[in-house]
Amino acid sequence: MNLHEYQGKSILTKYGVAVQRGVVVEKVEDAVASAKKLTEETGTSWYVVKAQIHAGGRGKGTIDETGSHGVVLAKGLDQVEEKVSGILGGHLQTAQTNGKSKLVSKVLLAEDVYYPGESEVSEFYMSVLLDREKGRNIIMYSTEGGMDIETVAENTPHLIFKEEIDPRVGIQGFQTRKIAFNLGLSGEAFKQMTKFVTSLYAAYEGCDASMFEINPVLKTSDNKIIAVDAKVSLDENSLFRHPDYAAMRDFTEEDPTEVEADAAGLNFVKLDGNVACMVNGAGLAMATMDIIKLSGGNPANFLDVGGTANAERVEKAFHIILKDPNVKAILINIFGGIVRCDRVAQGVVDAYKNIGSIPVPIIVRLQGTNAEEAKKLIDESGLNVHSAVLLQEASDKVKAVLA
Repeated sequence: MNLHEYQGKSILTKYGVAVQRGVVVEKVEDAVASAKKLTEETGTSWYVVKAQIHAGGRGKGTIDETGSHGVVLAKGLDQVEEKVSGILGGHLQTAQTNGKSKLVSKVLLAEDVYYPGESEVSEFYMSVLLDREKGRNIIMYSTEGGMDIETVAENTPHLIFKEEIDPRVGIQGFQTRKIAFNLGLSGEAFKQMTKFVTSLYAAYEGCDASMFEINPVLKTSDNKIIAVDAKVSLDENSLFRHPDYAAMRDFTEEDPTEVEADAAGLNFVKLDGNVACMVNGAGLAMATMDIIKLSGGNPANFLDVGGTANAERVEKAFHIILKDPNVKAILINIFGGIVRCDRVAQGVVDAYKNIGSIPVPIIVRLQGTNAEEAKKLIDESGLNVHSAVLLQEASDKVKAVLA
């Protein structure tokens, strides 16, 4: 689950990480009052206005309606309303929004931490994530903060450092000192960076995150170390332990069909292909997507209906699949272990009749308990449904309907 910048910073603050402070604004008419409040709390006289969407590259992105960038600087209270109105309510497109624009429903009005007139600052990159192959957490960091880390990795890979951390032991003092040293710090800034890294790692572990990315981490002219940005992804499987974090979920930032599927208890991920799949079990779903690809099609989704594929569940899955205009065929691949194949087949037939008309052909492969009875039900239904026994047979039928 992705968080907005202001939400990620609220978590960092709980763990003692110094952040660029700010207030969230949802209405243009509240902008000036919010800026005054921020000045009272921080003393800032300049304000950074940041669009809050689940995407990076906001500073280089553009608001469709106004041409404003997603991150701008208001050099005084008199500019705040103008800068906020240029972003709030607009649609922002960045390099990470896949050619689409996202509605900006709130902005973060943040303090200026670069101090006007000062130049002795440094920007670093830092992230914490899991290396699944090694079973260890990784702190990746670089002196080239404020830039796309992919560009840094491609052009200057020697400027990217990695520190492996055994989760059974936790981060050690010598590791935080090594990170500060590799970033070229000394004196008070060195001490502040070791504290920053320790607290950042504690936040990562404490909230069961899958990633923390801070770009940039700023060394101010008076040697403070501050998180200017915060890109945070939480492990959804751990949210039962963190109801306060679960409440931070912004459904407006997610694909509507995925939100609907989640509410129905379906594991669904929308893709860009032309053949939809409906499967029980994640492993079988992956194999089904492979067979679609080998058949000359492209998967339109990942959809796991789980072990209770009854008529109601199948019908809901159909409704979600058919919202995608790119779908040219549907492949249902069910292994009847716990669930009986004939019940699934009856669910398919009932769902088809309840919907009334499904404009694309359906290939159904049912294997396992009562598979023969299931095939008979499908074949005798009189509907535009093709039954298959073998996976290869299902593959051939997909290829045939796409031809």
